[in-house]
Amino acid sequence: MDDKSLLSEETISNKIYFIRGQKVMLAFDLAILYDVETKRLNEQVKRNSSRFPEDFMFQLTENEFENLKSQIATSSWGGSRTLPFAFTEHGILMLSSVLKSNKAIQTNIQIMRIFTKVRQMLLDTTEIKVDILHPEASGQKKLENHDKNIELVFSYLDELTEKKEDQSERVKIGYKK
Repeated sequence: MDDKSLLSEETISNKIYFIRGQKVMLAFDLAILYDVETKRLNEQVKRNSSRFPEDFMFQLTENEFENLKSQIATSSWGGSRTLPFAFTEHGILMLSSVLKSNKAIQTNIQIMRIFTKVRQMLLDTTEIKVDILHPEASGQKKLENHDKNIELVFSYLDELTEKKEDQSERVKIGYKK
């Protein structure tokens, strides 16, 4: 697969959904990315069902599918007769063993890279959130005396201001013109 036929990160990222607390991709989106018919993708999965346990793939409920369609206004999902399958990261990885075309393999590599980036972004965001909400958990003991330090800074500023005022009332010595 040459660089011209590589899919953009945005194209792939836009097809990752968060359902049942997991990042998943839907069968019809994967079929488009792999350049196969959804029917053919589903056939391969059914022929190799032992490779796709529940934590690799599940079928959306009617409610989940309707909720997803309502969130995405520009859907081109057409009139599916059955509820779509959702593949977790492991399920997508397993698809490369049942869809053996070069396009499917290269697309899978790209998808796995994107999932890794998304996971890293979530970890980074979580670490930042923990640092903000619980600074002591991230080893930032400096903030314990924060209020005392601010008071100390203001008291030093007050002392400096008082000294400056005292100096203006002094008699100046030296050469006079």
